[in-house]
Amino acid sequence: MSDNRDAKRAARDRLIQQREQQKAGERRRRQVIVAGAVVGVLGLAAVIGVIAANAGGSDNAKSASTSGPVVAPAGADDKDKPAIPVGAADAPSTLTVWEDFRCPACAAFENGLRATIHELENSGQIRVQYHLVTLIDDKTRGGGSLHAANAAGCAQDAGKFSAYHDVLYTNQPDEMDDAYADNAKLLDLAKKVPGLDTPAFRSCVQNGTHNSWVVKSNQAFQAGKFSGTPTVQLNGESIFPAKGNEQITAANLKKWVAQANKGKPAGKASPAS
Repeated sequence: MSDNRDAKRAARDRLIQQREQQKAGERRRRQVIVAGAVVGVLGLAAVIGVIAANAGGSDNAKSASTSGPVVAPAGADDKDKPAIPVGAADAPSTLTVWEDFRCPACAAFENGLRATIHELENSGQIRVQYHLVTLIDDKTRGGGSLHAANAAGCAQDAGKFSAYHDVLYTNQPDEMDDAYADNAKLLDLAKKVPGLDTPAFRSCVQNGTHNSWVVKSNQAFQAGKFSGTPTVQLNGESIFPAKGNEQITAANLKKWVAQANKGKPAGKASPAS
């Protein structure tokens, strides 16, 4: 009887081990898919952005457009193409990014190239202009894109846009999960950025202080007739998902910036100057 019990126990242990191996394999497979998106296998994600760009406007965005005057985040542009700048104001090159915090292709771009973009920002090689849009809301009639973009604007007010921007993409929910429409979720994520979770930030998020500014930014995107998100340009030239015949990668982005900056000094001025 003891041998029989030992055999059954061993069989159960093997089954548990096999299941764990299967789960680990599935996790690795998902990681490979995300990595592949960054180095060139971006077709499906790009299609998602195109579909969203061609969708009609949402009730959420329409209501926000009449919620009050446009209040731009501190240091942000509120003119024809509202944007939040990151990096030296006198950097020799400008990286323009139109993106949606619910967009999976945007997350693939940001999570895959984050370290490279920050390196280029911090060394004065590029100034990044972030234009926040609400395409996934438009497609799904949701509110997470708008709420997250407003919260990012509130983080800009606190001088912590870049860090909170990265947290939003690192923790991005599934595209069809409108989790970012819940301000409580956005406030909880703010705790991951030291010093951001303040009464002023909370009030800004809960009151939708920058909603109309986000709507104006989304309208500028629609007027530009871009094909989808992310739309990424280096000095006005599209580089996502490729520049000419070269796919966007960390190495290629550095190379393209170096070519654009040849003979030009690195920037040193702060974005607000």
